[in-house]
Order: sequence, then structure tokens, then C-alpha cells
Amino acid sequence: MKSMQERMEMVIEAARQNVRRETGGPFAAAVFESDSGKLVALGVNRVTTEGLSMLHGEMVALTLAQHRLHQYDLGAHGLPAHELVTSTEPCAMCLGAVCWSGVTRVISGATEADARLLGFDEGPKPQNWIRELGRRGIDVVPEVLRAEAAAVLEAYRQKGGVVYNARNSRVFSESGN
Repeated sequence: MKSMQERMEMVIEAARQNVRRETGGPFAAAVFESDSGKLVALGVNRVTTEGLSMLHGEMVALTLAQHRLHQYDLGAHGLPAHELVTSTEPCAMCLGAVCWSGVTRVISGATEADARLLGFDEGPKPQNWIRELGRRGIDVVPEVLRAEAAAVLEAYRQKGGVVYNARNSRVFSESGN
């Protein structure tokens, strides 16, 4: 898959199928070789079906890619550059994993605000997370096919999907309220 749009379309379709088949939450991600567009690993959200809070699409995709390549650093010497394509911006946990994964680019679809509209708690991400990743040599291309990705979130809501947050935690505003 040569274009970033083609890669995002595939990831959005994986998220859509995850919702349709009721096999997890409305999120998916994939790791690709940046230049060739070769798919290394695809991950879908499995939090509710596996009962494991860390099985976000990004975490699954990164884990599978590292396992497949027998390398915890996807940016290691001798490997092609890798990118993470994700149907929704990474949450705080996934953002941390991106920093350690070795990918050189993140392409995202729906925004954090789109996920929060459903009630998902995206965690305490820095407001300038794109700049912070840039400082680490990780480029970010946000809002690729955002409307299509956000439509998957809405389909999940309409289907009555579970919005999972630890202890149904309350999301506090910056003022602490």
C-alpha cells in the first residue's frame, strides 16, 4: 500500500469489522514499512473481549510487529523505517509505547476529541504531543480520513458498545473539576 490514505482505509476497515463482529472496541492500528508500504502487523482493540486493559489497537500492532521482526526497536540499524497508522490518535498509554517502539511516523485518523465524545478517557496526554514526538524524531500526520474514522466510533456508539474506563473514572478538566 503506497499511499497513506490506502493504509488508513485498511486500518479503518479493520476497526469497522471489529465493531461489526463485536470482537472489541472501535479502534485499530497497523505497522507498515514506511517506504514500501508493506504491512508488518495489524492490531485491533481487544480490551473487552480479552479482559485486558492494555490491548489497544496500537499496543497489539506494535507488539505483533516487534515479535514478527524479533526486534523491540522498530528503528534498529538494518531495518527499514516503520510507521504506525492508527484509526484514532493514540491515548496516553499508546503514546508512551510509540516513544519506545522505534517507529518514525504516526498517522492518525479520528481525534482524541472524537473518542472523548463517546466517553473514552484518553488519559493525561500533553497538549503538545505532536511536537513532543517530533522532538524524538517521530513525525505525526493527524486527521487522515478523520470523518471516516470518526464514523466507526459513531457506529460503535449506535451499536451500544461498551465504553471502558478504569473504575468508570471521571475525566477531570485542567482546572481539576
